[in-house]
Amino acid sequence: MSASIVAGNQEAKSDVILECKELSFAYSNAKYIFKDVNLKTYRDEFIAIVGPTGTGKSTLLRVIAQLLKPSSGHVYLYGSEVTHPSSRISLIHQSIATFPWMTALDNVKLALRGKDIDEEEANKISERMLDMVGLKGVAYAYPKEMSGGMRQRIAIARALAASPDVLLMDEPFVHLDELTANMLRQEIYYLVFNPESSLKSAILVSHNLYEVVQLADRVYVMNGSPATIVDEIKIDIPRPRHPREPSFYQYLDLLYDDLDLKEKRV
Repeated sequence: MSASIVAGNQEAKSDVILECKELSFAYSNAKYIFKDVNLKTYRDEFIAIVGPTGTGKSTLLRVIAQLLKPSSGHVYLYGSEVTHPSSRISLIHQSIATFPWMTALDNVKLALRGKDIDEEEANKISERMLDMVGLKGVAYAYPKEMSGGMRQRIAIARALAASPDVLLMDEPFVHLDELTANMLRQEIYYLVFNPESSLKSAILVSHNLYEVVQLADRVYVMNGSPATIVDEIKIDIPRPRHPREPSFYQYLDLLYDDLDLKEKRV
């Protein structure tokens, strides 16, 4: 694969949604997990972050969401600094986080607590989000009555119900069987960028390079100790993407080679 696939000058786009500048994080009295991370997302762009285990990818998402405070550096949304958790940045965790004693509707409505809307409006929003992720008609079912894929759709619906601008996803398919995970991978891009959704960009952390090539517009590669961004790759394949296409495996091979080479250099 030629060097031409490496991301070019994205500054031609003026609509930066989220930006991290010189972002670093360390737990108290410990060495840095990652240091001086710089990344941007643009409108209607799906970003992936990859790297070996232990490079702080999941921690980075939590810092972006301000669930953890950065040791240094800044996070900006539309140019304004983000200093505390905000409904404009939603995070979907690795675990399928649904509350078994709540219906699907009530699980989604959790995202609307604290907002100045009445119960009727909260129900309408939650039902619309369930419909949008393909769960029409299951509003009053309980998680125990659903498959893992359906429960993960509830988590996605809950994240979208808060009307976020940015969706952060931490290994969202890792606990699903492969058939279910593959089905959701095929749908997730169109779910998050549905015209009814408020989303402007999404960031996925994944160890599965297959799903990264399937989903991402750009890929940031993290490596080192402390970890830094060591590469940025643009995935230039039309959607929908099919693994049978030669270019799909060319990008896959590039990512494997890139990670392998970066590991040997640190």
